[in-house]
Amino acid sequence: METKELLKKVRKIEIKTRGLSKQIFAGEYHSAFKGKGMAFSEVREYNIGDPIKNIDWHVTARFNHPYVKIFEEEREMTVMLLIDVSSSQEFGTKEKLKNELVAEISAVLSFSAIQNNDKIGVIFFSDQVEKFIPPKKGKKHILRIIREMLNFQPESKKTNIAEALRYLTNAMKKRCTAFLISDFIDDNEYLDAMRIAGNKHDLVALRVYDNRDAKLPPVGLLRVSDPETGQSMIIDTNQKKVRDKYENHYKSFRTKSVSNFKKSGVDFAEIKTDQDYVKPLIALFKRR
Repeated sequence: METKELLKKVRKIEIKTRGLSKQIFAGEYHSAFKGKGMAFSEVREYNIGDPIKNIDWHVTARFNHPYVKIFEEEREMTVMLLIDVSSSQEFGTKEKLKNELVAEISAVLSFSAIQNNDKIGVIFFSDQVEKFIPPKKGKKHILRIIREMLNFQPESKKTNIAEALRYLTNAMKKRCTAFLISDFIDDNEYLDAMRIAGNKHDLVALRVYDNRDAKLPPVGLLRVSDPETGQSMIIDTNQKKVRDKYENHYKSFRTKSVSNFKKSGVDFAEIKTDQDYVKPLIALFKRR
């Protein structure tokens, strides 16, 4: 992508997603994702009903009058985006491609994070970790992330979610909030890796998909191909049994994905390429 076109796309996404994160998501994000704990703020005079354990005995002794410590929630967090850049993301039949939807969602989450004074980092993955952007703060850092999302060219076309989750578990020593954003089309098993990552970090799964992932229209002979393996075939979509087989395969895949989320205790949302992602994201935040 040429530099001028890239910058234009970055600016367009920035304007749209920054406004959304400021007007809609910031409050929900703040309440949905907790900080590291409670941090000392100040001392004040003791009032009846204050917990005895909060009395600051040093200050009390100095002024010969009881004082208590006041604590506030320590809000600063580290947020990691695990972004699937495999070839199956380069698909979409209506409003946008999956990777375009992923870019917008990631930008909204990034702007929501910096508005809450959180650090944001990224792991791009295919069947390997393609790139790691360490967590930082600031608008300049967010714009770099958006540029990378729009212009990144992975070395591999395939998917291995478990590999990305293992990298997250090993690379991030302290607990963070991690968003795993993918279509979850992966022949590899990732339940164990998801369970381990979910126990260490606050892991959230965002599954993006297109209508044509789930159903085929009756349009006659159609060449279909797997973007990750390159295999292709011609099928007759006018045959109901062909369409049913395709739909049943998708239902089985989706059932397995949702089962993995639930078994590992991971919160999740499902978002279509032609769907307004605001509602499912807000619903996800409110459930937390």
